[in-house]
Amino acid sequence: MTAAPAEQLPSPWDLNRDQLAELLDGQPNYRVDQVWKGLNEQGTHPADLTVLPKALREELDTKLARSLELATEQRSNDGATVKQLWNLSGGASVETVLMHYPKRSTVCVSSQAGCAMGCGFCATGQAGYERHLTVGEILEQVVHARAAAAPRRLSNVVFMGMGEPFANYDRVVTAVKRLMTDFEIGARKITVSTVGLVPQMLRFAEEGMQVGLAVSLHAANDELRTELVPINERHPIDDVVAAAQLFRDRTGRRVSYEWAMIDGVNDRPRDAAELADVAYRSFAHVNLIPLNPTPGWPTTGSPRGRIREFASILEDRGVNVTVRANRGTDIDAACGQLRSSHAGSETASGSVPVELGRSS
Repeated sequence: MTAAPAEQLPSPWDLNRDQLAELLDGQPNYRVDQVWKGLNEQGTHPADLTVLPKALREELDTKLARSLELATEQRSNDGATVKQLWNLSGGASVETVLMHYPKRSTVCVSSQAGCAMGCGFCATGQAGYERHLTVGEILEQVVHARAAAAPRRLSNVVFMGMGEPFANYDRVVTAVKRLMTDFEIGARKITVSTVGLVPQMLRFAEEGMQVGLAVSLHAANDELRTELVPINERHPIDDVVAAAQLFRDRTGRRVSYEWAMIDGVNDRPRDAAELADVAYRSFAHVNLIPLNPTPGWPTTGSPRGRIREFASILEDRGVNVTVRANRGTDIDAACGQLRSSHAGSETASGSVPVELGRSS
């Protein structure tokens, strides 16, 4: 059974099918099928499955946690982005962001409560680290997003919410595999983001999955990147690029380099030239992200015109580049804004003083 925080009951989504069968030992075999279908097709806690006898439901309610408690839910003005704030057992909280596009619906999930990477322009990084999420807590975010997306189909999952996914490597990889098998979400519809934890990137390459990999690069020389992304001191750019190349060699999938555009910091022509060199030698795609306002960070995002000029330099040097459209900035649900701070929360549909962490 997946490890959970001390004294915390497991989430029902922490259990794989064999573990569920062990929990239901002594029950008729078809009960396993009923509970498994209820969990993964209906998204229902076993204690709420009316096909089960009342006594069994009550027993399961004492053995399996209700891990995510909805604290607030907000919708962007255009209705295309939904941010959910979840209270976890033990007092921590995380956010999930659901984004609707014309041809897909994507959920951005958190893998940790808080983050220890310390990137100053990210609200989650400023808030610090609390704990890892369990497999079940990760998967349950997808379960609730799937319900919130209905009648649309939830098609994509990105691990770009609160936390550094590869710092919680084993649970994140287990959750990815469960998404593919139990939730029937294709590998190419799943993306995992990292700030560049090289040992885990190398492990991920050897997993051989067709899952997307995004690296939060933000600078293409070690001096600036260490200032923006402190983990670069341990895992410098050359090592990150080598790991990205290995991932491409093992999977055939190119890595995406994420680049938050910060006015006067990493948006100059020489920054674009350095990035082009790095991206070109690792056959990477570049995703430019307009910096979103983050309390405590003194700089601002690059003007749109400069972003276009930056993108043009990359294109002229043969780099495939896109500019990410900001989603959910009016509800603090965009990239770099995820942070759980919800004291004084109002109703789920109201204006809630929540500042969120990094998300796609």
